[in-house]
Amino acid sequence: MSGGNELRSIAVADLLKPDAAVELEALASELASYDRAYYQDDAPGIDDAGYDALVARNAAIEARFPDLIRSDSPSRRVGAAAAQGFGKVRHVRPMLSLGNVFSDADLAEFYERIRRYLNLAAEAPVDVVAEPKIDGLSIALRYENGKFVQGATRGDGNEGEDVTANLRTLSEIPVQLGVGVPAVLEIRGEVYMGKADFFELNRRQEEKEAKVFANPRNAAAGSLRQKDPSITASRPLRVFAYAWGDVSGANAAGYGGGVDWPDQWHFLERLREWGFPVNPLAARCDTMEDALVLYHKVETLRAGLDYDIDGVVYKVNRLDWQERLGFVSRAPRWAIAHKFPAERAQTQVLDIKVQVGRTGTITPVAHLAPVTVGGVVVQRATLHNEDYIAEKDIRVGDTVVIQRAGDVIPQVLEVALAARPSPPPAKFKMPDTCPECGSLTMREEGQAAWRCSGGLICPAQAKERLKHFVSRDAFDIEGLGGKHIEAFREEGLVTTPADIFRLAARRDEIAAREGWGEKSADKLLQAIEDRRRIELPRFIYALGIRQIGQATARVLAKRYLNLRAWRDAMVAAGNGDQDAYAALTDIDGIGPSMADDLIGFFKEVHNLQALDDLGRELDVEDFVGANDSDSPVAGKTVVFTGTLEKMGRSEAKARAESLGAKVAGSVSKNTDILIAGPGAGSKLKKAEDLGIRVVSEDEWLALIDGNQAQFTLI
Repeated sequence: MSGGNELRSIAVADLLKPDAAVELEALASELASYDRAYYQDDAPGIDDAGYDALVARNAAIEARFPDLIRSDSPSRRVGAAAAQGFGKVRHVRPMLSLGNVFSDADLAEFYERIRRYLNLAAEAPVDVVAEPKIDGLSIALRYENGKFVQGATRGDGNEGEDVTANLRTLSEIPVQLGVGVPAVLEIRGEVYMGKADFFELNRRQEEKEAKVFANPRNAAAGSLRQKDPSITASRPLRVFAYAWGDVSGANAAGYGGGVDWPDQWHFLERLREWGFPVNPLAARCDTMEDALVLYHKVETLRAGLDYDIDGVVYKVNRLDWQERLGFVSRAPRWAIAHKFPAERAQTQVLDIKVQVGRTGTITPVAHLAPVTVGGVVVQRATLHNEDYIAEKDIRVGDTVVIQRAGDVIPQVLEVALAARPSPPPAKFKMPDTCPECGSLTMREEGQAAWRCSGGLICPAQAKERLKHFVSRDAFDIEGLGGKHIEAFREEGLVTTPADIFRLAARRDEIAAREGWGEKSADKLLQAIEDRRRIELPRFIYALGIRQIGQATARVLAKRYLNLRAWRDAMVAAGNGDQDAYAALTDIDGIGPSMADDLIGFFKEVHNLQALDDLGRELDVEDFVGANDSDSPVAGKTVVFTGTLEKMGRSEAKARAESLGAKVAGSVSKNTDILIAGPGAGSKLKKAEDLGIRVVSEDEWLALIDGNQAQFTLI
């Protein structure tokens, strides 16, 4: 694993802002690697509880430091890119993930958030539909005029794999629906394998000396992704349906029009009528107390069920509320997963070594005596940073309690001091020099992370940056994975990102490499050629700038529109242009820390040279956003202040952005409209001083609802 989890041992409430930025970077990297292992390789690197704990910590840090939210934050993505080998299907409506809660108090906060967002009274009833959370593979089934025409996996939420032929072999998926269904109807659900069928499959695999599967989820995913549908047909796969996606006549949010079921509960009844399997434990819960009763009932039944579950999902029943609540970047606001507790085990620390990541972060890793936790063998554990090791007093030779956060990267909870050898082992000390390049290591003031000072001369950092550049969410060059990058770099074929696009001149060298040949070399070079044209958000993300992930890359692309404008603005901000700096930090979600990392990247001469070198090799497309030409606020920068009475602040912001407006957190000369509610203070005064148009909440709603007879934007 690259990078590291630098500050996991420090409570969120005690984190300093610089430390929080470092921790968020580590969490983004760690969780992305787990997503790839789970969604692409069907080989989870972490159990659900460990993964959920990391996601929860990330969310807590973001809540405390919202200006540090990264574009590649786990809160802004879902899944991983579709694996190679299958055709790709673009989801008309994204297939998103779910947020998680772990306690009664967490669930109470979920209910309170819904009431705040919708401006409901504190005791207003909120009924939900509760269903067991199946541990399987998410799928989307598209029907046209009642006929099953296409099936896809979730993939990264926006694009999945076309597994239509394989899904046709599942007897529980109807191939033809009855009359009265919408012309286009997409049903979503989960493919799974029953426990008894899983054990029988593994028994047959062992008899044939073939691969055995780690758990039913892996078996289901591996069976569905077979290139030969007859193999899928031979595997005992099953389905539970629970949601809809694209429906003809529905609006962009997936409601109205063809969605003629009155609420979530009646949709499940409609699924049964159409012939889809629906989980028999699903229930409508009028109160949170009812939801908790069902949760504990399902938890009690869990061991006896023939399918794996890892919690209970709650969905707001009313569809009009679902539509208003909408989505955050990776999950609906109107649904949550209540997860079951984690599993733990004890093992011994055999050694502690360090790894160097793409940004120079040095991460200590514990090498463990192999132990099985939750059905997965774990042999390594990240120790995050020096402070984490010191606080828990972890030493080589110690027996430790682990909570599985992966088959190789679990979480160390504590040391079993009673089992410590005598005399006690020496305390661990971070290395003074980088194990990769020999450069000095240092711990910056106010931060927990140690870093290699070698920069680009450090082979580990250079190698990891190149790997990031070609990764699936960046340039996604088929056939050019991390191992090839390492080999090409060691042989001098690739030193900088632009070198990748000059490999055609070295075709014969590639073809002559062991395991390659003419056909393989030509295929790789064609894949590289296919990526000479790339969208601006992908390009920005591929550069590997610290704190700049996918979501922030898209925000930057949306604001600056083309590569030249973005480059010039960042250079200007770095040269002391206050207007350029203010315009950057005025972007919602980009605070001083992220802005400093952006500016720092452009201050490095070698980075500008690499950027210009890439510019000569590539065609970076200008950003083209959604068609919001009919919106009266498209392209306008708006700021909300004071108390909003008709909707919550989050709903107001989300609605403005959906109409093409840019929502800023502070007033500046770039602000077009200030929406001021009761209690407006300094922002209102500054807007008046700058001559910015100030409107009330009612005037704003009249504008965006199209009633411009009441209010016209000048």
